[in-house]
Amino acid sequence: MRIRSARRSDLPLLQEIERAAGEPFRALGMAFVADDDPPPLDLLEGYRQAGRCWVATDPLSATGDRPLGYVLADPVDGALHIEQVSVDPAAARRGIGRELIAHLAALAARQGMTALTLTTFTGVPWNAPYYTRLGFRVLTEDELTDGLRAIRAEEAQHGLDRWPRVCMRRDLSAVPRPSPAPKAMKTPPVPDTSGAADDSGALAVSGGP
Repeated sequence: MRIRSARRSDLPLLQEIERAAGEPFRALGMAFVADDDPPPLDLLEGYRQAGRCWVATDPLSATGDRPLGYVLADPVDGALHIEQVSVDPAAARRGIGRELIAHLAALAARQGMTALTLTTFTGVPWNAPYYTRLGFRVLTEDELTDGLRAIRAEEAQHGLDRWPRVCMRRDLSAVPRPSPAPKAMKTPPVPDTSGAADDSGALAVSGGP
């Protein structure tokens, strides 16, 4: 599996992945989610230009470098917030979502961020229960940051709160910065034991009175 930054030519394919990934919600009585439009191309292009859109590909498979899944992320209150992560159902159960999230975790840790966060449905097997297995925990209302509250309010306006929904967080261990290389030690001058004065005016003594 290869994780790389999205290219402009990938963006229509990401919309196709989003439509396909929404279809399984229909079987759960969540047709509203299944019928929701994918992110528009200009929004995806904004994430791409900002360097916050990544895709997963399998160069050794028949699909080659074609995206099989993608993730969008935003910095929110010192954490990296997963705005969207979707995998083509045809490539399910291959660990693609896990690899995309692992990529974000490593990136966020290197940048000194404290956590990954996301919002998700509690009753969808591939949502909150899945993220729990990946090390995320549900945040209480008191733990929500201002940024997360704003995200939840926007989701409610979009109609997503008709099903139970939560914020989740996965704390990250900071990646230690490499220690600077030790400075080279200067070789001390070899004393002149000939008994003659050196250029600095100091007298080197060979020993004895």
